[in-house]
Amino acid sequence: MKRVLLALLLLSPVLSFAGGNDKKKAAAVAPAGSEIQWLSLDDVQVAMKKEARLVWFDVYTDWCGWCKHMDKTTFSNPNVVRYMNEHFYSVKLDAEQKSDIRFQGKMFAAPNPPQNRAPHPFATWLLNGQMSYPTSVVMDLNFQNPQPIPGYQDVKNIEMILRYFGDGHYKKTPWAEYQAAFKPSWS
Repeated sequence: MKRVLLALLLLSPVLSFAGGNDKKKAAAVAPAGSEIQWLSLDDVQVAMKKEARLVWFDVYTDWCGWCKHMDKTTFSNPNVVRYMNEHFYSVKLDAEQKSDIRFQGKMFAAPNPPQNRAPHPFATWLLNGQMSYPTSVVMDLNFQNPQPIPGYQDVKNIEMILRYFGDGHYKKTPWAEYQAAFKPSWS
């Protein structure tokens, strides 16, 4: 009997966490070792119809060393994971993918024939033609006003960027003013 109670006690947080489909609630109680809930482009468009949120694009390539480093360091930090899961829909986009993309009713055809290291037209549009990897792009509610942010972002810098957008400061405070007053709290 004690073993059964102990087993139930140990499993209850796991069962309660796994039992719900509400991503927002799951993100709020995500354990430290969890991951960012990356969505596909199709999934983010469906999710946006249910609940409008900011969107964070991580635009990368397979050969980009700084992209891989950002995945291992910044995107694995528990504070970054928690905050992104609570405030953003997150999408990883391979800037050189070889398949067509339909976004917001518009078709972005992959280069045909496929070419090595050729940027996808959707990535070119998203980055305003300024191809640099990694680049993070923040989109306002309902996929409005894409804001490309080029380069590797460590935890300190990404905290400032995430909070600027996620806490709504971008609506009322100029970036330079916000940046000058910002005090990082994540490590």
